[in-house]
Amino acid sequence: MNPLLNAFDTPYKTTPFDQIRTEHFKPAIEHWISVSKKRIHEIRDAETAPSFENTIAALDYCQEELNRVSSAFFNLNSAETNEELQALAQEIAPLLSAFGNDVILDEKLYQRIKSVEDTPSDAESQMLTKKTLLAFERNGANLSAPDKEKLRKIDEALGRLGLTFAENVLRDTNTYTFYIENKNELAGLPDYAIENAAEAAKAKGEEGKWLFTLRPDSYLDFMKYSEIRAHRETMYRAFVKRGMMTDDKSNLPVIEQLVKLRRDRALLLGFDSHAQYVLQERMAKTPETVFDFLNTLKEHALPVAKSDLEGLQAYAKKHDNIEELQSWDMAFYSERLKKAELNVDDEALKPYLSLPHVVKGIFDIAEKLFAVRFEKTDDIPVYHEEVETYKVLDQNGDLLSIFYMDLFPREGKRGGAWMTSYRGQWKKGGHNHRPHISIVCNFNRGTKSKPAMLTFQELTTFFHEFGHAIHGMLAQGTYPSLSGTNVYWDFVELPSQLMENWCYEKDALDLFAKHVDSGEKIPEDMLENIRKQRVFLEGYATVRQLSFGYLDMAWHSIGNGEKIPDVETLENEAIGEFQLLPKIDEGCISSAFNHIFHGAYSAGYYSYKWSEMLEAQAFRVFEANGVFDTDTANSYRELLEAGGSIHPSKLFRNFTGDHPNPEALLSRLSQQK
Repeated sequence: MNPLLNAFDTPYKTTPFDQIRTEHFKPAIEHWISVSKKRIHEIRDAETAPSFENTIAALDYCQEELNRVSSAFFNLNSAETNEELQALAQEIAPLLSAFGNDVILDEKLYQRIKSVEDTPSDAESQMLTKKTLLAFERNGANLSAPDKEKLRKIDEALGRLGLTFAENVLRDTNTYTFYIENKNELAGLPDYAIENAAEAAKAKGEEGKWLFTLRPDSYLDFMKYSEIRAHRETMYRAFVKRGMMTDDKSNLPVIEQLVKLRRDRALLLGFDSHAQYVLQERMAKTPETVFDFLNTLKEHALPVAKSDLEGLQAYAKKHDNIEELQSWDMAFYSERLKKAELNVDDEALKPYLSLPHVVKGIFDIAEKLFAVRFEKTDDIPVYHEEVETYKVLDQNGDLLSIFYMDLFPREGKRGGAWMTSYRGQWKKGGHNHRPHISIVCNFNRGTKSKPAMLTFQELTTFFHEFGHAIHGMLAQGTYPSLSGTNVYWDFVELPSQLMENWCYEKDALDLFAKHVDSGEKIPEDMLENIRKQRVFLEGYATVRQLSFGYLDMAWHSIGNGEKIPDVETLENEAIGEFQLLPKIDEGCISSAFNHIFHGAYSAGYYSYKWSEMLEAQAFRVFEANGVFDTDTANSYRELLEAGGSIHPSKLFRNFTGDHPNPEALLSRLSQQK
């Protein structure tokens, strides 16, 4: 029996991970594509007059099972993948691409949608009508038959290339190994990092050695704490070659193909560039607006960043006689300078941030803000033994969401952190279908003697992803495609970045920041220094983020007739002025830039800073009224519950009373000096 072919017979109809085998996915996806096609054809061919309910709303509901099965598959391919799943992804992605094109390029269906005249008066239905028609037109409904066929081929190729890109990065990340055999060469590394490296080496049959890799839990600590500069250089040079370590698995030709095909697709659809195509459905609207925004931030941040580096260089020169800072020095000396100037020591802070305390604390904060309660359950099937599951209940004890947490690194998990869903939220037939939400991270594990303890950066990452999760959990939309995090991409990061603010608030930290041994609350002087840390080297951090935004826009603003340059040439031209440290010739950023070449951030990486602009304004409302003020939290909850049913500009104005502007964000940057 294939458990993916029928309604899930599991608690709360959760994904039956304990029953699924890899060979179940493709037959199930083929089956649900067939079922979805049948439903769509019934909508298209109905003899009744087209109406909002029998056409537009019906279309939005008709792919529930296909969406659930494909979500399970692609989420597994990110969080618990293997070569078999990766090979299968190369087969499944074209099937889904072809199906999507079959729907969007169906002329008869398009004409039926266009002829709907009875759009209800409520804003949500009007939004769905507008977005449905626009989705068809933006994806080729008005093309000629030959051009529709071109579009199909482009979309199929793009799907394959995106998967190939991610697989190449993951392969290089997982296969690189750096062994240390002399204990003296572990100088500076924390005990837990040494212990984990010894366990990693032992697992590879190299007992008595210490193994370090490019996976985040190993690499980041090594770069921050290792006192052996030559070893940091070795690790860094490997890190910047991810996605291009071997010629036969290099992402450099993949990037050129992706960029060309995205441009070709945009031109086919009547846009000047991929960036122009993407931004039509963003708050920013045009590439010019994005560049104006980035330029405004650059004007303020670049001088501060240069000053940051001067101070860091002076510190490295004074203490270690380093004549010229290199990229592999940044994390190390940033950590040392932070400790010296702010008396902030990540290792001294970590005992106050034990993961069990943080988890309870973040749940308590959610309860104080949104009156929700998290109840751990072991009844829900999971895809790995480390995944924890919770029921999220409202103040009446009714189910709001199922919540999965997958917090530790594995070979089969890609790096970074993300929120995702296994089932969205929607309403139909008087029933409110509640979402199944997941966050996936790569935090340092605990050791045999201590529980997992977070760095402050990991704490903010946890809160960031939890902000996305709350956005999904609280959804109250009617239609699947407008619910939860289905919002404009330069708005989706607002809830996540806003949530990070509670990491700096005493009333919030007092709920969980307690010493793992003594139980004492985090000292007031340490808390004050944490707040100072927020703007420590913020100029350099901002410029780094801006460089990614400019690089993304450079790749995706290439228009008709323009030559697609090689990676090195484009990076030099796009972000040369941000190269404040000596350039490393054999590495690059683009070859492992998963966000824009595999994820959904192409022509959208700027949205991190854009959302930070929104967040800085929005948090001022909480600051003015109290970070746990009930009325403010209820007002903000309305923004979260609305999802994409209301234009984000209106949601933002409703909450803040203002239009987006960078003043609050620039004010935060200016606090550094």
